[in-house]
Amino acid sequence: MAPFTRPRRIAVSAVALLGVALLVAGCAGEAGPVSSASGAPALSGDIVWADYGGPTNETRQVAYFDGFAEETGVEVVSTTIEDAIYMSMLTGDPGDYDVFQASVAEVLPNVANLHELPESAQGDLLPESVRPYFVGGFVFAQAQGWLTETFPDGGPQDWADFFDVAAFPGKRAWPGSPGSFDASYEIALLADGVAPEELYPLDLERAEAKLDELRGDLVFYQNYPEVQQLLTSGSVSIASTVSGQFTALRNAGYDVTIQWNQAFSVASGLVVPRDVRNPAEVDALAEWINDPVNQAVFAERTGYGPVNSEVFDHLSDEVAADLVNSPDHADKVLAFDDQWRADHYEQLLNSYTAWLAG
Repeated sequence: MAPFTRPRRIAVSAVALLGVALLVAGCAGEAGPVSSASGAPALSGDIVWADYGGPTNETRQVAYFDGFAEETGVEVVSTTIEDAIYMSMLTGDPGDYDVFQASVAEVLPNVANLHELPESAQGDLLPESVRPYFVGGFVFAQAQGWLTETFPDGGPQDWADFFDVAAFPGKRAWPGSPGSFDASYEIALLADGVAPEELYPLDLERAEAKLDELRGDLVFYQNYPEVQQLLTSGSVSIASTVSGQFTALRNAGYDVTIQWNQAFSVASGLVVPRDVRNPAEVDALAEWINDPVNQAVFAERTGYGPVNSEVFDHLSDEVAADLVNSPDHADKVLAFDDQWRADHYEQLLNSYTAWLAG
């Protein structure tokens, strides 16, 4: 079903809404639950959405939640995700969230415990393995970046350069939280000369030996927004982090260079527990989010790549060039072996925890 034209625009599943005519009529009149002529459940109530907060959540409010609430009467209630709750819910235990953020590596072993979305809500740029499960999917980069003025003649060109403190002086911002090992092992192996196509299976011992070479030049951050302070204060010259932090600095008026060569393109999103209390409302929200116009607003504001290929039709060339999954970057960016990482998640977590402890 094609989405309506703005401002009355929502793609709805047969489960969520079967009476499209009544949806439009209801929106034109008094606000309230959206009903169906065929007896399908009306949309009502709320959706508890758990993510990591901050500017990304604020952008979701603008790009998705406000319009969805106005259209359907369903409020999206945001809360900060707690590891203990969402990890338990992934394994099938009951919990407080209707929708919660999770990585591909966390999702793949637990798909039997997750709600499957209608095809119309699935992002065609997501890996097929997680496509049926990700709500509000997006694509970010694990990349290196710096304030452009730090290296006016040009900064590092790859991860080997990142490790070269003689050629590119200064400290490096690096993930210091055990659960946020991110691309640390892949980056170290690339810097040590491993070809991208030979990264997996990851040689963790070799990677940690390479990381040890740089340990004295690393400044460990405990949360992503901390990176912005480290860069702007001059505490580090280069950061390895998620691309959204560089976008936030740009939005604050800083000239930032992101090195797309050897950046990792990483799919992420939020998932829904299999026994979610409000499947009709969640499906309708997922379809609203998958609308290319709504998703374009999110991409423009966050610098995170879309999961619906039609979004690029709604973006300027300038904006698209700063998205990791832009066609312009296809020959530069790399991808994780998601299945290998999922199969070895505990090993990666335990190894990185031990390495951080030194």
